[in-house]
Amino acid sequence: MGATRFPDDLVQTRHAGNATYDALAAPHRRDITALRRLLHLSVRLWWHPYWDTARSAPAAPTELRQLARTQ
Repeated sequence: MGATRFPDDLVQTRHAGNATYDALAAPHRRDITALRRLLHLSVRLWWHPYWDTARSAPAAPTELRQLARTQ
């Protein structure tokens, strides 16, 4: 791992998605705004131009998730 170079905005979006997901996982948390934010971030991740132009390995989304968690 670590061989793939992801754009900074893609890593930041994944990091924000992780943080939002973690906040929603807190006990007794009901936050519609956070759910909408998570949906918005998920769409941004899915449709990021990087996935169209890069020859990414099948493990690239997992690598991105791990990279975002370490930062």
